[in-house]
Amino acid sequence: MEFSRQLYAISEALDRAELAALKFLSLEYVPLRKQEAIEEPKAFFQALLEKGMIEAGDLAFLRELLYRISRMDLLAAQLGSSREAMERELQIPGRAQVSPFRYLLFQLSENITKEEMKCFKFLLGKELPKCKLSPETTMLDVFIEMEKKGILGEDNLTVLKTLCEKIDKSLLKKIEEYELNLFGEEEMLVIEGQRSSTGVPETCPRLWASSVAHDSPGSCDQSSQLEAYKMTSRPRGVCLILNNHNFAKARKAVPELKKMKDRNGTDVDAAALSKVFSTLHFKIEEYKDLTAEEIRKIVNIYRCKDHNDKDCFVCCVLSHGKKGIIYGVDGQEACQGDARQKGVTIETDSGEQDSSLETDARFQLDCIPSEADFLLGMATLQDYVSYRSSSQGSWYIQSLCQHLENSCPRGEDILTILTAVNQEVSRKIDKQNAAKQMPQPSFTLRKKLIFPVN
Repeated sequence: MEFSRQLYAISEALDRAELAALKFLSLEYVPLRKQEAIEEPKAFFQALLEKGMIEAGDLAFLRELLYRISRMDLLAAQLGSSREAMERELQIPGRAQVSPFRYLLFQLSENITKEEMKCFKFLLGKELPKCKLSPETTMLDVFIEMEKKGILGEDNLTVLKTLCEKIDKSLLKKIEEYELNLFGEEEMLVIEGQRSSTGVPETCPRLWASSVAHDSPGSCDQSSQLEAYKMTSRPRGVCLILNNHNFAKARKAVPELKKMKDRNGTDVDAAALSKVFSTLHFKIEEYKDLTAEEIRKIVNIYRCKDHNDKDCFVCCVLSHGKKGIIYGVDGQEACQGDARQKGVTIETDSGEQDSSLETDARFQLDCIPSEADFLLGMATLQDYVSYRSSSQGSWYIQSLCQHLENSCPRGEDILTILTAVNQEVSRKIDKQNAAKQMPQPSFTLRKKLIFPVN
């Protein structure tokens, strides 16, 4: 009864424009032909029920919809949530169910004035039937008609960008921010503790970064009485570097990836990682310009190897990516894998800022794995850009490697090192855009992580 009461109360509070917005944001789940017969919120909620998008005890999608259309009053009064709670919830990978493309169009529609809408309709006079461009036609209706005609899509924004550039460049900026999220940087360093022959995890670290401490491996830090991870094997383990630079195949093979640039500067990062992890007694094995299938095969090869006599396994992935996937140089997608391989940073590429600086933009990052003994070093906070120089490498990787090289001989632990990296990177600035970057570590470490140099 409570479930039905909630839906009824919400439906009574929604007007026609809000219903249209909810329908538009749900097009990936309730097809247009089904939506055309829906004229009231109750019927819309029934459609969501039939599609399994809402049910008693699970109103996450409805909460998100109300948040997207800014009905915080209903969110609080009927669903017991708030703006702040939703912002936190939607930062969790996989929680957001409204597509970024659909939400982009909705935001554009909210920011377009009546006069600008008239301009849109006028400029689309040759593309869309006049009956679809009447004064009663909303901007969401126009977007739907553009999609029907094949001149608008998730990876087909050329016409929309041209229109926005002519009408209001602030709208164009929103589209460019969205495009930043299409192609990302996957700069990932995963160090994974080995498992015993019984399959029970040993007390070794699995992480995204590295460090050393004063004490001998396996000892306790006298200042905090915190035990250190065992780090005595020689070599410590394999440092696998998967380094994708040339994406000409992707641009040629996949039309929607034609803007995907070569990752200039990535070889500088790979060389820095190779140098520092060699010093830390890892065996370096690097592969360049891999297709998605080759990435999967190589990762599986190393996954199946016997690492029982080693303390760690390090995997550095340097490639384009987006939420949930890594791109091969052929433009195909290599998924991140199962639960033990989640939690990596996915950043997006925006293109040249000047002759040497590129941005790696707003990204969505997967949750850190639920198991203990992981540390992931993210290049930047969620929803903010990170930067890579085509000549000097990325701000984050270069700072990380430099601090590892300088601080390991002094016995500093990984969290101290990452704090220093945070400080250094946060002081840098992209002068052209007056933009900065703030890295973010995340971890489930239970002990001091020590990478002895000697």
